[in-house]
Amino acid sequence: MGTAQHTSRQHLVSQVLLKEFTMPEPKGSSRQLLPFDLHNPGRVHKRMPTSRCGWVENFVAVDSPSVEALWGDVERRVPTALAAVHAGTPFADPLHVDVLRDLVVLHYVRSLHYRDVHTDSVERARTRLVAKVMSQYPEQLRLEALRETGLHLSGPAALGAFAERLIERSSVMRDRESGKLFRTSIEDTFHKMRNLASARRLEVITPGTGQFLIGDNPALTLSVKGSRTMYGMAFGDAQTLVLPIGPRHMLSLGTEDSMLTIPRSFVDRLNAVQVDAARRYVYMHPESGLDPFVERAAQRRPAGDRTT
Repeated sequence: MGTAQHTSRQHLVSQVLLKEFTMPEPKGSSRQLLPFDLHNPGRVHKRMPTSRCGWVENFVAVDSPSVEALWGDVERRVPTALAAVHAGTPFADPLHVDVLRDLVVLHYVRSLHYRDVHTDSVERARTRLVAKVMSQYPEQLRLEALRETGLHLSGPAALGAFAERLIERSSVMRDRESGKLFRTSIEDTFHKMRNLASARRLEVITPGTGQFLIGDNPALTLSVKGSRTMYGMAFGDAQTLVLPIGPRHMLSLGTEDSMLTIPRSFVDRLNAVQVDAARRYVYMHPESGLDPFVERAAQRRPAGDRTT
């Protein structure tokens, strides 16, 4: 029996979603979309196939086949659900609602934002553990340092450095370095988020005019208060979790299953959030006409800001 191979080029934005933003090329049968490089907003942006967009190297660095299988289980069911959205019947089959909600959760967890949250969480836990060991077990630390190094540690700096050395040798920290801890965390978080999201209903949002675009960090927690559109808060603190699924549709986890049409002004606000939250790229339909909008948004987006 063969062994599944590690996949180094891993799509964070599903190709099944990116395909929704494509159009056939005039001189061929391939379909392409328009990526916009936010780091170089003034450059000429060329159309590309979905295979060249929305991926990073080694997002899950070890044992990727298991997590790829988890993503694949969701993504295989997406085309039928998307067809129901296009037909205006996403709620005709409860299974469509389930898979669309899972698609939102998948992109929320399979993201560079989540990886940063995981990394920060592990670092904070390590710092707390070092402080706890130093405060509660100083004598044991000194004895272990004497046994290992033959040195008598007295000052807090030396003691802290030795405590960090011990903790870095733990199985948890070794798993962090190898990437195993992140792989386990992302799978566990997907299942937990899936359970939390199951209590939310599904809203399918359509622009009255204009089109949606999609960023490379597309599933975003969101809260709207008057003219302020805030994003990036914890799921429990957010009004909703949104995900664009095509130029004419966006999913939102809300309070009731519904199809909503929103004005161009709010479409622009949601697109601006996608631009602000993206790490480097946003993707759009080649004939969307959104290039000038994205260029303006890219030039004014402040680093680290979470309000538009």
